[in-house]
Amino acid sequence: MANVIYRGPTKDEPETVSDKTVAGAYLPGILVKESATALTMATASDTDVELLVLSNRQFYDQDVATAYASGDTGVAYRARPGEIYQARMAGATYAKGDPLTIGASGRLEATSTGERVVAYFEGVAGAITAGALSDVRIANTFMAA
Repeated sequence: MANVIYRGPTKDEPETVSDKTVAGAYLPGILVKESATALTMATASDTDVELLVLSNRQFYDQDVATAYASGDTGVAYRARPGEIYQARMAGATYAKGDPLTIGASGRLEATSTGERVVAYFEGVAGAITAGALSDVRIANTFMAA
């Protein structure tokens, strides 16, 4: 299952947003936020908005290593607590269960004291290259309050 963003069973796929364009050349696996017309890359300042996980357009044979072109219609998941996704990571060393927050370029990174936890690291422990995909489990606080 290394070539998919949502890692759960197909019989229970989460709700998708597929009627908005992407606002940049985004790789699947980043976190995005939704406006009335577009999916925009999430940043560290997005502490009080609903975050979505950008997926690949499987029905167009887009794989997870192929970026969208700005203006393409995107597909993003409304992640639910406890679900596992492949997400793009900031370059660092991670251990299983490490709490993660949103960082630069829509990537997840280790949290600091007082930061919003959006997921927990579920991948293989060790050094992760910036932008690489790793498994993460969505935290209870992933959705906006």
